[in-house]
Amino acid sequence: MQPDGASDTGPSPPAPSQNHLLAALPEADFTRLFPSLELVTMPLGHVLYESGIPLRHVYFPTTSIVSLLYVMEDGASAEIAVVGNEGIVGVSLFMGGETTNNRAVVQSAGHAYRLKGQLLKDEFFRAGPMQRLLLRYTQALLTQMAQTAVCNRHHTLDQQFCRWLLLSLDRVPSDELLMTQELIANMLGVRREGVTEAAGNVQRAGLIEYRRGHIRVIDRPGLEARACECYAVVKKEFDRLLPYSIDT
Repeated sequence: MQPDGASDTGPSPPAPSQNHLLAALPEADFTRLFPSLELVTMPLGHVLYESGIPLRHVYFPTTSIVSLLYVMEDGASAEIAVVGNEGIVGVSLFMGGETTNNRAVVQSAGHAYRLKGQLLKDEFFRAGPMQRLLLRYTQALLTQMAQTAVCNRHHTLDQQFCRWLLLSLDRVPSDELLMTQELIANMLGVRREGVTEAAGNVQRAGLIEYRRGHIRVIDRPGLEARACECYAVVKKEFDRLLPYSIDT
């Protein structure tokens, strides 16, 4: 399969194994799913789900990052979690909810593998390795959601910005992100002026270069030191629950 616009002489498309959940499956389970995995492009800002709409597919990001946002009645929003190559978008499907009360929007453009929801549910209810892996992932995701709520209540915008940067960087293969101020503001639930100030503070500290929506980290240890403890809590839980292989 090739992503839209790819040619035979262009870059190779991302492999399913670039998603850590798919890579952790035993060979027999992965082989059973592989023919049904569809490579899709994930443009920046593309909405995968809206609140209350039945979910028909799940997504396994490879080179993209998806933000899960809670949207208020007045249109204001705030990020509750971020999903990249470590996870899956659409946990409501296998948890029995069928719908979700948040919006899923592409935060960093790239690719993902899409799978029909019914196929994932069939695999989940085999009660095999996929089920155990998805339940462990869901626990880690809940930790991220809870820690995000604590962070938004108790920590400064600079600290929240650093946490968000680090979580995003862990899910891309480089030290750079392409992100508009408006999108960052929507994710952090603040005004654009707040993002400008936070990014400026972090840049003046010599930790990042930021211009025209392009963010490059130049001092990762310094960024981790400036962030609150929330980043480390989330990372530790993901590392504990999600090794790259799972016992059959």
